[in-house]
Amino acid sequence: MCRPAVDTARITLVLGMAWLAFGCAPPKPSLRHPDAKAITRQAPALFRVRMETSKGTMLVEVHREWAPHGADRFFNLVRGGYYDDTRFFRVVKGQWAQFGISGDPEIAALWREQTIPDDPPKQSNRRGRMAFAFAVPNGRTTQVFISLRDNSDLDGQGFAPFGEVVGGMDAADALSTEYGERSGGGIRAGKQQPLFDGGNAYLDREFPRLDRLIRAEILAR
Repeated sequence: MCRPAVDTARITLVLGMAWLAFGCAPPKPSLRHPDAKAITRQAPALFRVRMETSKGTMLVEVHREWAPHGADRFFNLVRGGYYDDTRFFRVVKGQWAQFGISGDPEIAALWREQTIPDDPPKQSNRRGRMAFAFAVPNGRTTQVFISLRDNSDLDGQGFAPFGEVVGGMDAADALSTEYGERSGGGIRAGKQQPLFDGGNAYLDREFPRLDRLIRAEILAR
């Protein structure tokens, strides 16, 4: 018995249009399946992300040509809602603001080893630029930092900016620096296990005045 071929791409498009017709956003790709095609799409050449935080809204512009692997990963994590309701757990005054460990320990564990290849740095880590944090070569996963100053001294270490804050940098500057490195530190410091084990519950209990990334969303062009 012959069965007609299924055009999955067309079905996905039609379903997406149907959701929009009813004033709803299409369902987000599942973060529980890191290898699924829906969460590993190629990002547009240029896109913007609205980041709503407890200190105000930031507008981030991502350039895929700067760091293709990094841009793709950030694009898909934002689409999936990975960064929603997370904490800026490492904010050092006048240096950087780091985020990117899911507040749900199960999701954080699933993505902790989902590495992407290194991108050779094409842009400098100037103030406002965003790059993935990493501890070892080809070790980038989900953690991102915003440079609060000119951090061009990081260029030679392989930190590759994939985007920059083009609006609301005052919100980044206002993020609480009360806990500094004590509330998580960098990947290389080896002190992040409690964040992965306890998620938001741990951070909210031990470091209640950390600022929040309430929601990140891709803006329609």
